[in-house]
Amino acid sequence: MSKAKIGFISLGCPKNQLDTEIMLRELVEAGYGIVAEDYEADIIIVNTCAFIESAKKEAIDNILDVAWLKENRNLKGIIVTGCLAERYREEILESLPEVDALLGVNSIHDIVKCVRAVENKRKVKFTSFKTEDELTLGGDRIVTTQNFAYIKIAEGCDNRCTYCAIPGIRGSFRSRKMEDIIAEAKDLEGLDIKELVIVAQDTTRYGEDIYGEYKLAELLHRLAKETEIPWLRILYCYPDKITDELVCEIANNDKVVKYIDMPVQHINDEVLRRMNRHGGSAVIKDAIERLRKGVPGIVIRSTAIAGFPGETNEQFEELCEFIGEAKFERFGAFPYSREENTPAFDLPNQLEEQEKADRADMLMRKQMSISAEFNQKQLGKILTVLCEGFDPVSEAHFGRSYMDAPEIDGKIYFTSDTKIPIGNFVKVEITDILDYDLIGEALV
Repeated sequence: MSKAKIGFISLGCPKNQLDTEIMLRELVEAGYGIVAEDYEADIIIVNTCAFIESAKKEAIDNILDVAWLKENRNLKGIIVTGCLAERYREEILESLPEVDALLGVNSIHDIVKCVRAVENKRKVKFTSFKTEDELTLGGDRIVTTQNFAYIKIAEGCDNRCTYCAIPGIRGSFRSRKMEDIIAEAKDLEGLDIKELVIVAQDTTRYGEDIYGEYKLAELLHRLAKETEIPWLRILYCYPDKITDELVCEIANNDKVVKYIDMPVQHINDEVLRRMNRHGGSAVIKDAIERLRKGVPGIVIRSTAIAGFPGETNEQFEELCEFIGEAKFERFGAFPYSREENTPAFDLPNQLEEQEKADRADMLMRKQMSISAEFNQKQLGKILTVLCEGFDPVSEAHFGRSYMDAPEIDGKIYFTSDTKIPIGNFVKVEITDILDYDLIGEALV
């Protein structure tokens, strides 16, 4: 009897994508075939996000779309994994009878057992929800991205921001051993990965729980020394943990791109206190100043939450002024999402949805002019670009410079007299601007 064909839908953040890649590897090693099109699958696995309301809606919409295939095509089973499964296990079992199995975030290594149960049409729905101590951090995986790969250096979070459901979903902060991370990086190097994107719920806290001190700077140093991967990029940093040692490592390590993702979420001290963000406005401003002075040309990506409970007009205006002063090269603003089982859910003075959306839009309109000004300064510059493909419509290659994180920021489209292989680095002179993207000519 041939084994079921498996389809995957992976939603949410890069950390979720890594879990998908681990499950893919375990299923392939167990002899299952993976199909690209949903309608070809016998069983579909939906790896979900449940961080905010829009992510939950996207996950449920995808499950319902897949359920249509079960009713109208040849789909035999639906497995839901990830944060939605972990956070709403009972609700999913009760309200979505089309779902045949659930795996919590700490149960990804049960995926083969789960698929076999669904394959055998067991009458009782298969579920697996392990404690965080039972999760093996990391694991062999099939990389689904091209040229770059994410690497998770820790799981869970202890920061306990009052708006965030992640600690309740993914558990407490647990670092991976440095040797395991480096071994995985060496495996990725063997796949000709050109960029390693370092992720965790809080990358800057890496190592404190197992080594007694922050070890991100040392990890970057060793990754650069012990692998030949050209680019190392850091995401999900916290302002209060930006040490001078880390700033120095970013500045002096040629393989660490001069880019940092550092969400600030707000700048008003009272709002930051209600958010339980560690460190106030002075800490945030100090981190930005040290990064700008210590790392010439650094690109800082940040985010802010608009409309947090009790945010006054004056507090929001302070945030707007700060965004104008900080001039983040990359920035995103999001309306506050009221999440049950978080401390902020019960805070007084909740704002109307429209007001929150309007405030987020105001921040993004302010950022548009900042981004346009920054892009204008790139005209005439020669940037090193990692080629990611060719667009036949515009007849241009496209890729990213050090200023652009994959799947988040913009791209650089460039013409070339010769074909540039995907994965090659090329010097590009910037000649024009297209919204958040840049246009240029390859110097080959």
